[in-house]
Amino acid sequence: MKVTLITGASSGIGEAFARRLAGEKHDLVLVARNEKKLHELCDELMLEHKIMAHYVPLDLTRLDADAVLFAETEKHRFEVDWLINNAGFGSYGDFAKLDRDHEIGMIDLNIRTLVALTHRYLPGMRARKAGKVINVSSAAGFQPIPFMSTYAATKAFVNSFSEAIAEENRPFGIQVLALCPGSTKTNFHAAARMDRVIQVKGQETAEQVVETAMRAIKAGRTRVVSGTVNWLVATAVNFVPNALITRAMARGLRGKYQEDQ
Repeated sequence: MKVTLITGASSGIGEAFARRLAGEKHDLVLVARNEKKLHELCDELMLEHKIMAHYVPLDLTRLDADAVLFAETEKHRFEVDWLINNAGFGSYGDFAKLDRDHEIGMIDLNIRTLVALTHRYLPGMRARKAGKVINVSSAAGFQPIPFMSTYAATKAFVNSFSEAIAEENRPFGIQVLALCPGSTKTNFHAAARMDRVIQVKGQETAEQVVETAMRAIKAGRTRVVSGTVNWLVATAVNFVPNALITRAMARGLRGKYQEDQ
């Protein structure tokens, strides 16, 4: 059975992908830590859209998470036709004062798990000469960001990695897309302890981000920035030295960070 596998599917952009693709009759495998939310979402989507929805409660920061998830999909003979690597988290603050384990865990999830799962499922897609991989990155990945240094760096990796393997896999009929949202109305900011620090106007909804992704997939894109303002900023940084960008951003963010201490 062909399925769409979505990580971080219990809320936010991952949940929005699940709802959108269930409506387009994709059978789903949903992965996240929150078993209760996954169970409820799968039941709802199966009842409403008459599809198959299987859930896997799993902490994707585990070093063996990709092996565990791959074994689960192999056991059920699922062919992962779409892989949506959405799971991830961020942090905010003075890097030297942040929790080290939290920062390393972020790298594990945002980079290592994404790479490992992509590597697990690409061979099957190549054998079938079809497949789509959507790696949820961020507009933050286009420039270094003081006080969000690790997070922005992980997303810069995701952008570079995704565009490179997109070209490698083009001859096999596989499309790889780096989806780069800006500030989105999800629990991301609260999880990163940024909800009181950075007040963002003009946030997109998770559904708007998913719509951007679906349009990009249909157009055969390998990278897309969601939101006009985000696209303008991502484009503008190509013409400004990183040293100037980081100084300017640090001036604004340092003051907000210090106010919160």
